[in-house]
Amino acid sequence: MPRTSIPPHEVADLSLAPEGAARIAWAAEQMPVLAQVAQRFASERPLEGIGVAACLHVTAETANLVLALIAGGARPALCSANPLSAQDDVAAALVLESEVEVRAVHGEDLDSYARHLQALIAGRPRVTIDDGADLLVAAHAAGPSVVDGLIGGTEETTTGLVRLRRLEREGGLRCPVLAVNEARTERALNDRHGTGQSALDGIIRASNVLLAGNNVVVLGYGWAGQGVAERARGAGAAVIVCEVDPLRALEARMAGYEVMPALEAAERGDIFVTVTGSRRVLRGEHFERMKDGALMANAGHFDVEVDLDELRGLAIGPPAAVRPLVEQYVLPDGRRLNLLARGRVVNLAAAEGHPAAVMDVSFALQALCVEELVRRRERYPPGVQPVPVEIDREVGRLKLAALGVRIDTPTPEQESYRESWGLA
Repeated sequence: MPRTSIPPHEVADLSLAPEGAARIAWAAEQMPVLAQVAQRFASERPLEGIGVAACLHVTAETANLVLALIAGGARPALCSANPLSAQDDVAAALVLESEVEVRAVHGEDLDSYARHLQALIAGRPRVTIDDGADLLVAAHAAGPSVVDGLIGGTEETTTGLVRLRRLEREGGLRCPVLAVNEARTERALNDRHGTGQSALDGIIRASNVLLAGNNVVVLGYGWAGQGVAERARGAGAAVIVCEVDPLRALEARMAGYEVMPALEAAERGDIFVTVTGSRRVLRGEHFERMKDGALMANAGHFDVEVDLDELRGLAIGPPAAVRPLVEQYVLPDGRRLNLLARGRVVNLAAAEGHPAAVMDVSFALQALCVEELVRRRERYPPGVQPVPVEIDREVGRLKLAALGVRIDTPTPEQESYRESWGLA
């Protein structure tokens, strides 16, 4: 039943709450690891009274993380990290059913986003959970009255960690941040399997393109790029990989992919997927070489991997909306280039993001890292810190148990041998 107390909020329509509650419950059925964490939290209450501000994709999976934090005694507040990923019904359900301060509207503009960040910061949270570091950077910009009260934060993305490490190098990071994105379970499940499946899901939903027989160019061969390349090849595509890191490029080549500079791939690709977390990965010089009908999608972070300004500058007039999530730019020579989801993260803007079974691992890590920061804050000086290996292993163990998988345990002899200096 809806609660009688409605917290401060900015959502599209509170009447959508019943649909959101059903969506949250469906996701919960596929998130057994987070459920076990929440069950323990409910009995131990390790986060009692702790204000937690989260800037994340407002989805049913995120809602289950928020509910786990509430079970632990936290006072969470949530805003959307991406305007096209926000699920309005989920936002409404969290406000009405769980009395959570939520500020998220599907399609919100940048001014609204900035206002929502500031509203969460005004609550002076003790812990932040970020997807891109905007929240924690804004908290630092707010000055000592906010940042001095921070116990720490967690970061979900590679891009966010790049920003925070730069802040740390400049001497400006004043609290610890646990690098959830770099946990082993996170990279294997979220980046490789989650992005690999959900990015192609978004491309197919938006365009209805057949992958088989097409040349798919994957720009970036990190964990997420590996997943995209692997799934595209499995669907029958010929995959070309573009990289700037020689070791990753070597990995791609040894995995059987063609590897070449992006300018060469631009002439051959039918579908381009950026997975770098960097800026202007596809730009004017690439657009000038692309085939008629080429399709571009971003599965990295933010809408900066495809240079929209240069694309608009090359095109004749504004783009045509040929499908709900496909904008077609016509160049002076008549070639048509198709951009999916306005260059935003395609798996969230055109689909539903990672499957709940993947986010089960990510958000279990997030919940346990928040607990770690609160309970053992003296262990963590300011700076980007790795997720403790025992948390990583525990989440892996719980996920295997949920899948009904058992593994071996080293014998005492094997443990002794592994820890010894002996050669035989």
